[in-house]
Amino acid sequence: MSNEVVNDDCIHIEYTVTNKDFTRAGEASSDLKKRLKMLNVDPKAIRKVSIAMYEGEINMVIHANGGKIYADIYPDHVDLSLQDVGPGIPDIDKAMQVGYSTAPAQIMALGFGAGMGLPNMKKNSDYMKITSVVGKGTTVDMTINF
Repeated sequence: MSNEVVNDDCIHIEYTVTNKDFTRAGEASSDLKKRLKMLNVDPKAIRKVSIAMYEGEINMVIHANGGKIYADIYPDHVDLSLQDVGPGIPDIDKAMQVGYSTAPAQIMALGFGAGMGLPNMKKNSDYMKITSVVGKGTTVDMTINF
């Protein structure tokens, strides 16, 4: 599920997110939360990282055929890059609207797809950029400062 590389300036962790695997959805964000606690990161920052990453992870499970999450932990911030090869987002501005969702009914019946994922990611990050190509995939880059 994850690979870790420690170098001079950061800890780099790579997570694999599997398409439609709701039994393991959230494991990557839980693992990163645990690691940040072990590094004595401020609990408020840990909460922001956990929410932003969980929302992205769930989006990858529901909409994006899975993908990879790259987390770089620095002394004063975390950089996250969530990369998928899903269908892409045709209208990013619309997708950023609270309550907008393209989740199918069976996903909503599981309690997901309320249209809060991207807005919550934005709210809990200090920087967020979405790059998406329809038919190729989406990358969401975020920074959360400590």
